[in-house]
Amino acid sequence: MMELQEAKQQFIDTWGALGSEWGINKSVAQVHALLLSASNPMATDEIMEKLVISRGNANMSIRQLVDYGIVYKKHIAGDRKEYFVAEKDVLKWAMKIAVMRKQKELDPVMDILREISKNTEKDKTDEGKEFHKTVKDIQVLTDQLETIANKLFNTSGGDFLLKLVKLMI
Repeated sequence: MMELQEAKQQFIDTWGALGSEWGINKSVAQVHALLLSASNPMATDEIMEKLVISRGNANMSIRQLVDYGIVYKKHIAGDRKEYFVAEKDVLKWAMKIAVMRKQKELDPVMDILREISKNTEKDKTDEGKEFHKTVKDIQVLTDQLETIANKLFNTSGGDFLLKLVKLMI
């Protein structure tokens, strides 16, 4: 049977590797996993020690996670250090990450597709018509994905997502 500390380390390592696959800095993902697996708030020094990372790396990772809204500062009375805790509600932090990724990745593509579609709609050459149709088809698909994403992300507590998951089960 795997011991708890070994299981936590495996979780941190796996989360870090998965984060890298998704284009997230490995240290950011590992700090998130460490805080998810922690029972108590952690100070930067403790995070550095557990993950064997520099202060700069730890601070940058924590700042990014705080900016995502999935890690919070926690002040402990009588202690001058800043402590950090992860949002433990999986649906809440998953939704926050999804919204951030949509804004960062999907929204700029949508803007570019709209611009290209607008700029090519009057081209009457066969090649121009074909290219415009291809771009328009991609735009229609991404518009539909955006509509679905907005419905998922703009419901309180992810109610729509939970209903959708229940329908699929």
